[in-house]
Amino acid sequence: MSKQRTIKWGIVGCGKIAHKFAQDLMTVPGAIVYGVASRDLQKATDFGKKYNALYYYGSYEELAKNLEIDVVYIATPHVFHYENTLLCLQHQKAVLCEKPLGMHLHQVQEMIACAKKNNVFLMEALWTYFLPHYIYVLKLIESKEMGAIKSLKADFGFKAPPVLEGRLFNKKLGGGSLLDIGIYPLFASLSILGYPKTINASATIGTTGVDESCSIFLEYDQGITASLYSTITKKTNTEAIIEMEKGTIHINSQFYAPSSVTIYKNGKPEPKHFSVETNGYNYEAIHVQEMLYANKTESTIMTFNKSIQLIQLLDAVREKIGLVYL
Repeated sequence: MSKQRTIKWGIVGCGKIAHKFAQDLMTVPGAIVYGVASRDLQKATDFGKKYNALYYYGSYEELAKNLEIDVVYIATPHVFHYENTLLCLQHQKAVLCEKPLGMHLHQVQEMIACAKKNNVFLMEALWTYFLPHYIYVLKLIESKEMGAIKSLKADFGFKAPPVLEGRLFNKKLGGGSLLDIGIYPLFASLSILGYPKTINASATIGTTGVDESCSIFLEYDQGITASLYSTITKKTNTEAIIEMEKGTIHINSQFYAPSSVTIYKNGKPEPKHFSVETNGYNYEAIHVQEMLYANKTESTIMTFNKSIQLIQLLDAVREKIGLVYL
């Protein structure tokens, strides 16, 4: 990234993922954590001091009105992404919003329309797209070196603390496995295979009304398939396995985060390692800054169309499993 003006970041929401993002942002050339906001001023103050922010706010509106902030990273629960993003866009702030961008297609379309109307940058924070190992895999597939794709399998599961009033089990906060972690296997299928011809899904709905596990089967042309799984009730391998004509691409554990890749040709493993010294969020932050330096209002990688297709997939799966958010 070429050295240019300092980009002043605002952060909305001061939870776990915001801490990881702020840690990584401090490693990005030309980036500073300038202002942070939480509904709890003390929480914002503690967070801001930790990352040397200049401003701490007890409301998101105050941060949005700060004329010096260039871009806002939104890390609030899913159900608030829509209103928090619109607030910032309407105040001419570029936005990097955590996934899922919205709760359904209509929200995402409105968010994109608002960004276009205000001529400001907006991107869904699918950090996996920007990680070195994932870029390597996409380029390897594109090269046709291993022939055509035959199938994809991807999973993401962990055992969430059995706190039924917690975010993951709270339907009012967009809880459940699909929106929180199932989005990653779906993203893998979309980025590797494109949009499917047919979508089938089943789920285990828990006592709080959210999907505690979700199985998805996608079909494409030429008989290509994707088998995807997510759960918040048990730990899974969190791998992505791509069967190719001339071998297998195995994205190892935590495929969605900084990871390693093993290529199998003629049954022989070829491990590929990638040196990442951060949590991995710096890569998407660098991309956002490059877009801002180039006066772009849309990512050249995580495009608006990709976000629309992703939410369409999520909506279709929810319809199949009978999951409706109020």
